[in-house]
Amino acid sequence: MKILSAKSLLAVLVLAAAAGGAWWWKGKSEAPAAERWRLEAVDKGDVIQVVAANGNLNPVTSVIVGTQVSGTIMKLHVDYNSVVKEGQLLAELDPSLFDAAVGQSAANVAAAQAGLRLAESKETRTRALVARGFIAASELDTAVKELEAARAQLDLAKAQLSRDQTNRRYSVIRSPISGVVVARNVEIGQTVAASFNTPTLFTIAKDLAQMQIETSIAEADVGGIQEGLPARFRVDAYPGQFFKGEVKQVRLNPTIQSNVVSYTVIVSAENPQGQLKPGMTAFVQITANRREGVLRVPNAALRFRPPADPSAADKGAPKGTSGGARRGDGSQRVHKLVDGKLVPVTVKTGISDASFTEVLGGELAEGDKLVTRDLAGQGGPSSQMRLRMF
Repeated sequence: MKILSAKSLLAVLVLAAAAGGAWWWKGKSEAPAAERWRLEAVDKGDVIQVVAANGNLNPVTSVIVGTQVSGTIMKLHVDYNSVVKEGQLLAELDPSLFDAAVGQSAANVAAAQAGLRLAESKETRTRALVARGFIAASELDTAVKELEAARAQLDLAKAQLSRDQTNRRYSVIRSPISGVVVARNVEIGQTVAASFNTPTLFTIAKDLAQMQIETSIAEADVGGIQEGLPARFRVDAYPGQFFKGEVKQVRLNPTIQSNVVSYTVIVSAENPQGQLKPGMTAFVQITANRREGVLRVPNAALRFRPPADPSAADKGAPKGTSGGARRGDGSQRVHKLVDGKLVPVTVKTGISDASFTEVLGGELAEGDKLVTRDLAGQGGPSSQMRLRMF
């Protein structure tokens, strides 16, 4: 008995695999038409066009609280998440220097008042002496000017006192609105300088029950976005849960980055339970358009491209056209299965969502079966039967 060599055995295996692949491919090619193609029906239903974007949640109104005077933080009366009322005390600066300035200004006012009284008395005496002819009239002119200067000096001292008193009041920082403290940027003992820029001490959100999302929409999609459109969004903190929103504003000022134009769209959101926190990333879906009860086709039927095998496609179909190619007039092509052959049908399409596209015109009726996939093209000897040579 002759034993086959290793090379002969390998050759036999290769021939057997090739024969098996040919048999498998032949069976696939000769399969009934109804089994070869995946079909889906034309139906009537809703088509909802959605524009997706993302952005960050923020309070509708937030106020940055600073200080108009420099000093050292002596007391803090609130912390993060503190609920405050308008006018409530937030912090105090060391008042020592402010009190000293007020005292000095008050003393200057008193001195100016004394000087004014002296100038008034001198002017009165001088006027009487001039009237009797005891002194020259020029003496009266001098006395009048001294009186005017004393009055101006008093006004200046009063203005200085008013300024120092105002600075003393500024050393006590109060809340300008009612809300929640979402940020505190100072500590007790910290020195704040207001010489050039107003330092930020606190950030107060007016109402966390009303939030908004600032999103960026591409110029290709912004045409369908209008104020009042419904939206929904989700955040990573609550996977699977969607929150309702509404388009509040479409800002006209464009943002241009690397020649890409986009527009800022503000989406309002209710937050009655306080689940949403400032700064959360929100993934937004805006319902830009909605068609109810319209004739629609599966998007897979528009994407389908007929195989290169001429026996599988209708001979009358134009060559070189793909199934989902959109023409200049907005029409696209789908394929029906008639007597085992693919028959192209041109349809005019409207809006689309993730699964369906609206049909505006074309020779299609509810219930028509459209080809969405070539099942014979799923694998085969070329993709499933590969031999590794050792």
